Amino acid sequence: MTPTIVANDVSRWYGEVVGLSGASLEVHAGVTGLLGPNGAGKSTLIRILSGQIRASRGAVQVLGRPVWGNPDLFRHLGYCPEAEAIYEGWSALEFLLAMLGLVGERGPDARRRARVVLETVGLNPDDRKPMGAYSKGMRQRAKLGQALLHEPQVLLLDEPLNGMDPLGRKQTLDLIAHWGAEGRTVLVSSHILHEIEAMTRNVALLDHGKVLAHGDVHEIRDWIEDRAHSVRLRCANPHRLAARLIELEDVSGVRFATDPSVLVIETRRADRFFERLTALGLEPEFGISEVLPLDDDLQSVFNYLVR
Repeated sequence: MTPTIVANDVSRWYGEVVGLSGASLEVHAGVTGLLGPNGAGKSTLIRILSGQIRASRGAVQVLGRPVWGNPDLFRHLGYCPEAEAIYEGWSALEFLLAMLGLVGERGPDARRRARVVLETVGLNPDDRKPMGAYSKGMRQRAKLGQALLHEPQVLLLDEPLNGMDPLGRKQTLDLIAHWGAEGRTVLVSSHILHEIEAMTRNVALLDHGKVLAHGDVHEIRDWIEDRAHSVRLRCANPHRLAARLIELEDVSGVRFATDPSVLVIETRRADRFFERLTALGLEPEFGISEVLPLDDDLQSVFNYLVR
């Protein structure tokens, strides 16, 4: 498939401060998580993709067109910034109507669209309370609403779950998944690993302005051939099983956990190890009752890549 977003060797610096350093990324339709710690360059990349700032070096295209200096493209982009810039005296409905007015849309149709969008993001369109009295989560919903107003094909969401309560997070996660399933391209950033894992398995990992890896998190894990994998085994006869495992060439270490019935295995050939483990599990003398990979998640992959 043709990628919706292409960033090629993109750098951005602010004087002597480097925000991005040679970042390259292709994003297709669906949901892609942009993961990295604070200061990794996520907001800088999203601001470049949304046309807010210009790359110092490199090329950026969205929907096959350059972003910078191309205002017609913005009709197809929805942008939810991390920073708040709301009019505290306005209600959410007044805010969305003002945003529509900026692009020349007014009257009953504009009001109808604003009301539908507010209901979509979980806000009451009849609530006249000013946004200055909103909770952080409600303001986040209002920002999401303005990003949706013109039914964009591409959504760029910068830390959209910040400050939301658990119910708001769940509802927003469901919305993001729905937008991706509709065929939109959704690039959503977060520094919280489990948020990204709840949205999508397709991730781009950023650190110090560089894209460390991009793809399915499990594929990324498998690409790292020299990385040790840890597996937790619960069994009825741990000493006998440990003696058997330590003889296997694809096992690099075996240790006993605090629970005497549990072993922790280190292997650099996880595929071969699990093939052998299937056979061992059929042997009644070991009594293997639980197999749990300890590093088959986004946290461990990200930590390894950063190291």
